[in-house]
Amino acid sequence: MKSTKYSEKVLDHFRNPRNVGTLEGDDVAVGKVGNPTCGDIMEVYIRIDGEKITDAKFRTFGCGSAIATTSMTTEMVVGMTLDEAMELNRSDVADELDGLPPIKMHCSNLAADALHEAITNFRIGRGDIVAKEEKSAEPEPGCVVGQDEYLNKGVWLVVDDPPAFKDQRTLILHSGDESVETAIELTEQTDRVILLTPEKTVMTTPELEKRLEESSVKLLTESRLLEIRGEFEVEKALIFNIDEDEEYELFVDAVVIIE
Repeated sequence: MKSTKYSEKVLDHFRNPRNVGTLEGDDVAVGKVGNPTCGDIMEVYIRIDGEKITDAKFRTFGCGSAIATTSMTTEMVVGMTLDEAMELNRSDVADELDGLPPIKMHCSNLAADALHEAITNFRIGRGDIVAKEEKSAEPEPGCVVGQDEYLNKGVWLVVDDPPAFKDQRTLILHSGDESVETAIELTEQTDRVILLTPEKTVMTTPELEKRLEESSVKLLTESRLLEIRGEFEVEKALIFNIDEDEEYELFVDAVVIIE
């Protein structure tokens, strides 16, 4: 299969998704990942009898890969124990779908993450594990967890090779006019550029403000970057929504922090 094309299984699950819907009851757990800015939101519902998953449903807003991978995930997990389902990962789902284009591999990870969150929520509710203490939503200025760890592995302090960002989901922290110019420039390489600021609006010059409005840059206002996450390179960004007072994960390929 060519890396830019979908397999017949992916197309089938996109056109005819299995297990669409929700579940209710004390034996049901729900996991939700994603956000509108990224474009993919997934909810996975699982019914649990003892340690076994007996039913699974999903609701997804997103691309064809997001729908197909969640559909496949709900088919795969029915009959699994919770421990077995926690081992399910992006490669397992992609392999079951006969592969995914590399740029879409994050979608299968979304499905697995939603499943894992549902299981974790169930175990917390049952008292098997204790919920992790929430991290402070107000990190020290300039302090982003994971920035040093992923430097040059998806975290960039300068953008000196714009073509390297081609088709990448790129998050740029607003730190002045240079960051705005960079965001606009990168739209020539990818249509998935996000400019993040803790303010209600991006403060910049009138000229840059007009160019920004005319560009495809998506604005993420009243938000802070708390942490950069991934296995070997950048895969996610933990965002704190100041207005809603809540945290969520944003799936990204690159984070630009111009100091």
